[in-house]
Amino acid sequence: MSGHHYSSTLCGWREWVSLPDVGVPWIKAKIDTGAQTSALHATGITEFERDGAPWVRFIAHPWQLSDDDAVEVELPVHDRRTVRSSSGHAQERPVVRIDVELVGRRISAEFTLTDREEMLFRVLIGREALRQGFVVDSAESFRGGKPPRPIRRRNRGRA
Repeated sequence: MSGHHYSSTLCGWREWVSLPDVGVPWIKAKIDTGAQTSALHATGITEFERDGAPWVRFIAHPWQLSDDDAVEVELPVHDRRTVRSSSGHAQERPVVRIDVELVGRRISAEFTLTDREEMLFRVLIGREALRQGFVVDSAESFRGGKPPRPIRRRNRGRA
């Protein structure tokens, strides 16, 4: 690692991010340094095989409290992680690799797919992604800017 010097990009504790791979131009993310892996709220998580390899099909929901603009996504399963819920219940979750655009930088990150309807933010960005050159300022929000107001209005959550 010593030969590499990444300039750090400052991000706030929540940011509007883009997931260009899966056709989600705007989604509000919580930047969570307490989490190792990033997480994406998904429904209808179905695993299947394609050419002998494990794949997963799921529906991503860009907006809080709304199913508008939901997109169906199919991606190869990159890994599996055991994730513990707050109630201590352990479940194995598929992990996919998705490009995420955060504060103007595009990185590839691992996301566990989790059906957490109560998850206020549809996306959590964890340390594995943040280690790719991001510094979090917990007093800041939306350093990467916000989508235009008509788009923000579609996100009816109050976060």
